[in-house]
Amino acid sequence: MDWAGLRFQDPAWLWAALAGPLVLLAAFLRERDAHSRAVSFPGAGRLVRMRPGWRVRLRHLPLVLAASGLMAGAVALARPQHGTLREDVTRQGVDIVVSLDVSGTMAAQDFQPRNRLEVAKEVVAEFLKRRTSDRVGLVVFAGRSLTKSPPTSDTAVLLRQLDDVRLEMLPDGTAIGSGLATALTRLRRSQAKSRVVVLVTDGDNNAGEIDPATAADMAKAMEVRVYTILVGRGGRVPMPVQARDPFTGAVVTETVLADVKVNPDLLKRIAERTGGEFFRAEDPAALRQVFERIDLLEKSEIKTAAYRRYRELFPPVLALASALLAASGLLWASGIRVVQA
Repeated sequence: MDWAGLRFQDPAWLWAALAGPLVLLAAFLRERDAHSRAVSFPGAGRLVRMRPGWRVRLRHLPLVLAASGLMAGAVALARPQHGTLREDVTRQGVDIVVSLDVSGTMAAQDFQPRNRLEVAKEVVAEFLKRRTSDRVGLVVFAGRSLTKSPPTSDTAVLLRQLDDVRLEMLPDGTAIGSGLATALTRLRRSQAKSRVVVLVTDGDNNAGEIDPATAADMAKAMEVRVYTILVGRGGRVPMPVQARDPFTGAVVTETVLADVKVNPDLLKRIAERTGGEFFRAEDPAALRQVFERIDLLEKSEIKTAAYRRYRELFPPVLALASALLAASGLLWASGIRVVQA
């Protein structure tokens, strides 16, 4: 039995269970007092040697049964019950798709000691772990876009897909319009009360067949809010490049300064067009704050109603009490009672 679900409807009756031990205590004190007042005849034991009969041996049994019956009756009157809890949960969650840039510039090392993509993946993973009541999907894009996971409530699967994201998994480029359009496709059949795209990029649109403005119009028509995040800074940033050593012929990785073009105005227009917000994060701490801000903006509503059904346990306890009291009465009537041994 699950004792955690056990309770008493009228627990005050449990105090009556003390009557059983009190009756036994009173009988014990009475018998001890009778023994102390009994007259002892020296040598009587040598004159008559008798083994006590079964009535004497069982002289306490009726009283013990009666006391036990009183205790069981008190427990029965307290109405023990065992309940099972059932919860009806109504979720009005949010369907979210994170569209993550994996273009070559995400290898920039201005988020020391790691590059932009590594930090972005870590922060996105923290965000996913907090959205336990929602369905979240993952899209990646560079020169073209790819769905890694449709919206799902299975966070473990989603985290595995995120862990599999890497640089150079797609043709290079930054197809912001395609990344947004693919995310919208994943939300097309969603019945959620709120639908959101979180677009994470570090550059300007320079690839893809879908214009970002067209994708923004699609989002507006679908009533999907788009939160855009520009990670890193523009201009000259440290980038790792592979080069061949002219002396040894070995391929080595060097860090050079490269120009990265950004377009914050484009991301602002997308966010404003869809009712979302634009954020800029130039370091890991700022990126975390951005996702925490989005987490607060897009809260799920969860309504929980708990029902507990109780099963009455007093009938067998009451039957036991009746049986004990009846047995005590029968033994008492048969002549077995507390007598002086």
